[in-house]
Amino acid sequence: MAERVDCIVIGAGVVGLACAKFLAEAGREVIVLEAANMIGSETSSRNSEVIHAGIYYPTDSFKARACIEGKHFLYEYCAERGIPHKRLGKLIVATEESEIPRLHALKQKAAENGVPDLELLSPTDVEKLEPAVRCVGGLLSPSTGVIDSHSLMLSYQGDAEAAGAMIAFLSPVTGGRVLENSGIEIDVGGDEPMSLAANLVVNSAGLDAIATAKSINGVIPDRFPKASIAKGNYFSLLGAQPFSRLVYPMPVPGALGVHVTVDLAGQCKFGPDIEWIDEKNYDVDPSRADSFYEAVRAYYPELKDGALVPAYSGIRPKIHGPGEPQPDFLVQGPSEHGTPGLINLFGIESPGLTASASVARQVLRLTNS
Repeated sequence: MAERVDCIVIGAGVVGLACAKFLAEAGREVIVLEAANMIGSETSSRNSEVIHAGIYYPTDSFKARACIEGKHFLYEYCAERGIPHKRLGKLIVATEESEIPRLHALKQKAAENGVPDLELLSPTDVEKLEPAVRCVGGLLSPSTGVIDSHSLMLSYQGDAEAAGAMIAFLSPVTGGRVLENSGIEIDVGGDEPMSLAANLVVNSAGLDAIATAKSINGVIPDRFPKASIAKGNYFSLLGAQPFSRLVYPMPVPGALGVHVTVDLAGQCKFGPDIEWIDEKNYDVDPSRADSFYEAVRAYYPELKDGALVPAYSGIRPKIHGPGEPQPDFLVQGPSEHGTPGLINLFGIESPGLTASASVARQVLRLTNS
């Protein structure tokens, strides 16, 4: 008979670690199963490390609420725990007169979402803040910032372990089954394969979450969304760093556009773009820089040839395909998929880092419902 535990969290990314923290602090016995040999080795370590304000997402969506709640949590939590972060602020810029109405619409949407602090700026106002930027108008988001994502994950891990949680590395989930009496049994691979039965399984496997859910015998597979993945490539800027805050163009369908992120050390990087792929592949094709130059020069015309070098890429766990509307985060409990004791986290892409604590709180609410 398999050993039984109270809760299994699959995946030690930022959201899985947040779930482990909140569940353990609520008195649950928690084991985190992580396929890699470290925390946050996939999506959570390959992003822009932005604390998002909550501007773009559909009003009253869980994504919007989770982003805003998570943002407030992160600023307080980082200050309390000494986690490196900066409230740099962000500029969203219109580079053509035809984009000005969309700029006003973004300000209105942000206010409806509970982000009332956006400020409309003239081109002169923008130039005073960021002399290198050229635009016909802008929005300043003062509550956008950047964070050391690894320090955040280490803090979540420390909180979880202090509350009694355990993380098992090199422990890939290879399948499982719904038990007749109660709970779910999970098969764990690695050097010492074993099976664990749990009252609750939180599937926070990121890019592999949908495949993991389908690998559990006894679930209803057509209750799960389709899986798609999209790579986001980043390029670093050589030479002098001309920006002191984040600079975003107007968003494009399915993404926020090729934007400037300034990290905690002041280094600028551009990205991500969106490249739909069939299999995981983290190589950055240097030829993609051509489209970056075109996109960036719309608001930073002084960008010199040869100034962009490949940095890294990340892969987003999508539950929609190219040309399809971007869906909400899907925190799927038994009432949606029909399997008691299973909570699936699907499509937790950007702003998943910002929203991590709020997603974890929603998981906790579902366990108490």
